[in-house]
Amino acid sequence: MPRTAKPKGATRKRTPYKGQLTDLDIHLFKEGNHFKLFDKLGSHLTTVNGTPGVTFAVWAPNAEKVSVLGDFNGWTPDANPLGVRWDGSGIWEGFVPRVTKGALYKYDIVSKRNGYRVSKGDPFALRWETPPRTGSMVWEFDYEWNDDDWMQHRHAANALHAPISIYEVHLGSWRRVPEEGNRPLTYTEMAQYLPGYVKDMGYTHVEFLPVMEHPFYGSWGYQVTGYFAPTSRYGTPEEFMHLVDELHQHGIGVILDWVPSHFPGDEHGLAYFDGTYLFEHMDPRQGYHPDWQSYIFNYGRNEVTAFLISSALFWLEKYHVDGLRVDAVASMLYLDYSRKEGEWVPNAHGGRENLAAIYFLKKLNETVYSEHPDVQMIAEESTAWPMVSRPVYLGGLGFGLKWNMGWMHDTLKYFSIDPLFRKYNHNLLTFSIWYAFTENFLLSLSHDEVVHGKGALYGKMPGDEWQKYANARLLFGYMYGHPGKKLHFMGGEFGQWKEWSHDESIEWHALEHSNHQGLQRWVKDLNHCYRTEPALYELDFSADGFEWIDFHDWENSLISFVRKGKSTGDYILVVCNATPVPRHNYRIGVPRGGFWKEILNSDAWLYGGSGHGNFGGVEAAPIPAHGRHYSLTLTIPPLVALFFKSEGTSS
Repeated sequence: MPRTAKPKGATRKRTPYKGQLTDLDIHLFKEGNHFKLFDKLGSHLTTVNGTPGVTFAVWAPNAEKVSVLGDFNGWTPDANPLGVRWDGSGIWEGFVPRVTKGALYKYDIVSKRNGYRVSKGDPFALRWETPPRTGSMVWEFDYEWNDDDWMQHRHAANALHAPISIYEVHLGSWRRVPEEGNRPLTYTEMAQYLPGYVKDMGYTHVEFLPVMEHPFYGSWGYQVTGYFAPTSRYGTPEEFMHLVDELHQHGIGVILDWVPSHFPGDEHGLAYFDGTYLFEHMDPRQGYHPDWQSYIFNYGRNEVTAFLISSALFWLEKYHVDGLRVDAVASMLYLDYSRKEGEWVPNAHGGRENLAAIYFLKKLNETVYSEHPDVQMIAEESTAWPMVSRPVYLGGLGFGLKWNMGWMHDTLKYFSIDPLFRKYNHNLLTFSIWYAFTENFLLSLSHDEVVHGKGALYGKMPGDEWQKYANARLLFGYMYGHPGKKLHFMGGEFGQWKEWSHDESIEWHALEHSNHQGLQRWVKDLNHCYRTEPALYELDFSADGFEWIDFHDWENSLISFVRKGKSTGDYILVVCNATPVPRHNYRIGVPRGGFWKEILNSDAWLYGGSGHGNFGGVEAAPIPAHGRHYSLTLTIPPLVALFFKSEGTSS
């Protein structure tokens, strides 16, 4: 029922109903510590005094009046007015009888400022109309989960000492149906095909580009209007739950891209919500993002941080997701991000650091890990900001993982160079180890590297056709040998020819060709080797798990190093030859005697290589090399990544 004034005299007792805000809710909301706002704000099916209907609650502190309009009242403004609470929270609430699940609605808001009037979607809507329609929908979840086993044991799959190999997916273009107008697969159809493919390929997790409702499909989901709703383009909330459920039942974790850095200016969205700059800053030097032409959240406002942290917890709690990849963290940390002198406002100390955003990120991560210690928070952060993936109590931002953008840029630059000139750029291959253990890094070859004219991953490789595939296999081999968790964008695993397009399926037809089949098989075997060899993942974030053998052989563009296991004491030797010239009788020092089994060779016939190798392995000889007492004499094929596992015990 609308409540417009505090009752006088005796205290009025009311029976709480679903969605009703209590005094404690308001207190926590005002101080920015209410992280389950999705249970209170928005629309909730309930019964009041025996009458079924819906409670509505919306934050609009600068509104003169607010009403609900929808298909249940002919979209008539003022037909169902809400009352503003007496407590100064700025929340309008009310009960509308006989409204049912699936009803469409918006909030009609008349501002105190110049009589501005606008129809807004519900920031807490659980479901929206399919774009380009923009109505919110009354919804209540009706889904029975079948992933109890995964949820009970997922801490092991999401742990920092576990193998994590992520397959990054854009839902609308992973696979399409050309017979039906080239439409994307639905959530239900994705649940039939994606889990089996990901499991067969050996990936441990899927990361979805933002699934949250967004008006412009071409934004790939990064311009969000519905922070509590999966896009209706592919089906219902329950059908998305089913997709997550199926992935879990196949032993695959689910990570969602999440965008607390900016939001679009669409009229039905968060921008200028109640006729004022409510979610965003008023000053465009603080509140408008010039690159993305979108609005920046006001992290200094308690209600805004509560809204965002509630969104994060919502996906973890209601949709069972296993982690959030937080987009564009660098743009949040720096007040002068992508701005020239005079286009930004310094902080209270005259600096460029966004103190409110820093506080928000720390609070976000502390809250998430407190509520869900078995998930991962992942930062896409592209600068040298220190301690991004260190705990807040140590002075860090509190993320679990950070994308290693430096490794990505150096590596792709190196592999784009003609092998004849790579020896002059050897440091691009080796420099990343100098800082590899300063953060919990995730090595990413993401969607951002195959768009906006950058071309496909395969197209970045130099040389003739054979060399391009060999270089691609070497790139992946180097990636899996290098310390850090892994991420591939869809299509790269089999060498898609074209730059990614969100309007088309990835090029599955490329797999009609043996070279693409070979590359896909190589990635599959890399994943399975990575997951079964603890030396390749247990000590990803410790220098104890890595040892250079030789990084000085720039003349031959060749590197060799050892990865070490913590629980097993295993050694994995990785050798990379970045030239198309084979090296015969090449001696490499090793830390242990005995037999070294060749467990992976990217030049094998199976992968489209020339078929050269070491006949299954090499016995270490007591001949000193590279400061070790033992050494191997190897045949190193052209453009190859070789993996050897020690089966000896002497050292």
